[in-house]
Amino acid sequence: IRRRQLYDDITFMESEEGWSVPLERHRDGKRTYYRYDDLTFSINNQPLNEQEINELQSALHLLGRFDGIPQLEALQVIIPRLGAGKPADAIAPIVGFDQNPYLQGKDLFRQLFSAIHYRQVLRVAYQDFKSGSPYELTFHPAYLKQYNNRWFALGVVAEWPYPTANLALDRIRSAETAADIPYSVPEVDWQEYFDDLIGVTRYEDASLTRINLWCVPDTAPYILTK
Repeated sequence: IRRRQLYDDITFMESEEGWSVPLERHRDGKRTYYRYDDLTFSINNQPLNEQEINELQSALHLLGRFDGIPQLEALQVIIPRLGAGKPADAIAPIVGFDQNPYLQGKDLFRQLFSAIHYRQVLRVAYQDFKSGSPYELTFHPAYLKQYNNRWFALGVVAEWPYPTANLALDRIRSAETAADIPYSVPEVDWQEYFDDLIGVTRYEDASLTRINLWCVPDTAPYILTK
């Protein structure tokens, strides 16, 4: 590197925009030696600056739109204790997401999220639209997916013959951990799984279908954006 770049980097490190590094300069003839004024100093022990705190609070506000994420609850306590900037709940909403505040089953999101993270099997009381009462399923959850303002949990249902299945959260009546059953799900690239799919159900015996859309020229630009 060039000598000037080195000096510029050192100047930045000593500034508030950098890490406010306390440097000592010891001259020995034509040479200059640098070291920390405080030998216990480390940039890893430095508190976050105001810009970093604001970015964290913005990210927290964005994540706050997703109810029930376990890690988010801890962050809600930590962020105001950082000591700078506005508290996270004081940031006015500036982004609107599609969501259904009346959707049933949202309280299960946290439990399913944790079960996937810790690879736990669940005993689920499930009631589909055709059933008059709930029935029990042994569910190995692997992925959470939102579609059309509803949440779905994808994974393996032991009682069903399909390699993958999805359960709508608003149809789950209860769920409890089945600690006595080993967790087992196939390796699935979920991004690829949904790449050519509309909705959440993928039928194993179905083939791709090409759909031709005809439209008047005035609506073509709008359809292309979709």
